[in-house]
Amino acid sequence: MVLFNQSNSTQIKPTNAQEMDSRKFGMELGPNRRALSVLYQKIVGANPFPCVVNKRILSEKTGDSDPNPPIPRKNASQMAHSHETCQEDAKKPKTTVNEFTIWEDIPLTDVEDQPVSMSPEQSETESTEKDQMEEVEMEDIFEETIMDIESCDAKNSLAVVDYVEDLYAYYKKMENCSCVSPGYMVKQYDINERMRAILIDWLIEVHHKFDLRDETLFLTVNLIDRFLAKQSVERKKLQLVGLVAMLLASKYEEVFVPVIDDLIFISDKAYTRHEILQMEWLMLHTLHFTMSLPTVHVFMRRFLKAAQSDRKLELQSFYLMELCLLEYEVLKYSPSFLAAAVIYTAQCTLYGVGQWCKTCEWHTGYTEDELMECSTLIVGFHQKAANGKLSGVYRKYNTSKLGYAAKYEPANFLVQKAP
Repeated sequence: MVLFNQSNSTQIKPTNAQEMDSRKFGMELGPNRRALSVLYQKIVGANPFPCVVNKRILSEKTGDSDPNPPIPRKNASQMAHSHETCQEDAKKPKTTVNEFTIWEDIPLTDVEDQPVSMSPEQSETESTEKDQMEEVEMEDIFEETIMDIESCDAKNSLAVVDYVEDLYAYYKKMENCSCVSPGYMVKQYDINERMRAILIDWLIEVHHKFDLRDETLFLTVNLIDRFLAKQSVERKKLQLVGLVAMLLASKYEEVFVPVIDDLIFISDKAYTRHEILQMEWLMLHTLHFTMSLPTVHVFMRRFLKAAQSDRKLELQSFYLMELCLLEYEVLKYSPSFLAAAVIYTAQCTLYGVGQWCKTCEWHTGYTEDELMECSTLIVGFHQKAANGKLSGVYRKYNTSKLGYAAKYEPANFLVQKAP
């Protein structure tokens, strides 16, 4: 086969590689043209212009920059196929040059089959609905989330993580045994509620002077109330009851117990050693030697952990709790309920808003609405603490050692919020 160069009309005999390339282009020319025509009709919707398009593709494939490239000759079969193609093209309606556009030069925005974008109103509405659904889902997740408060003590063998839930379930069942009737003072003929408050206020100062544990103070008050609920006491023996109750609580909770001589000295020698030992015997037999009962302190530690408390919240909670120890009317509440109400009130005092989360509600068993009445009562105790006659608790917590917890303003908004 002979190729003619249009520029100088000299004959060039092609090599075998050129013949193979020509055959290769001739074989690929038909399928490429058909595929391109179909693709062109789908995207543009106009009839193809085979000569220009094929010429463009051929030049791109060969990479030849010559304006007059050599044109391969066609054999008989290729010419017949070309003749049939031209007849088919002649039957089709002709297109003008103005109607013709090259497929590769069409911008993407002009394609008719491109998906129609949503209107700004539709897209904004759908995005708003999606955001609202996501917010609702996130709120549901947040509301249902209960923190694992035991994970931090997983490696602490003294925390008994494996049994702590069972222990507090047992404490909840047994706390009713540590409660006393809120009307027991009616049976006392020589003492009243005011005397009880004076005794406990003095014992709080003694407890602080001896630097005893918090558990000792709460157990002391519990022993006094349980004993007075069963035994009538003369007015002059009431202080003796308080000293003996602290002695028994110290023997149960402390490592180093105050000796009897210290109790005699702290009472200004109002009682003898024999009287203290005799009252100790009477109190133990009256209570049937039942000392191991859950007090408010047991639940305070657990609920403060659920509230993720810091030092400030802990001190404020114990300050309010010791104010409650003086009040006779809080005896109607169970220890767990009173502990939960005190912590909730301390949160409101420090942060100005209630932060009773699902974790607190789960571990305490009380909702914010259930605690509101008792919390309002505690705020009343807090309001009169600084100006009251019984100022032992206020002076104790108005020191740098206890973080000046007594100087915080009461949560007055809880009183206004209460019905």
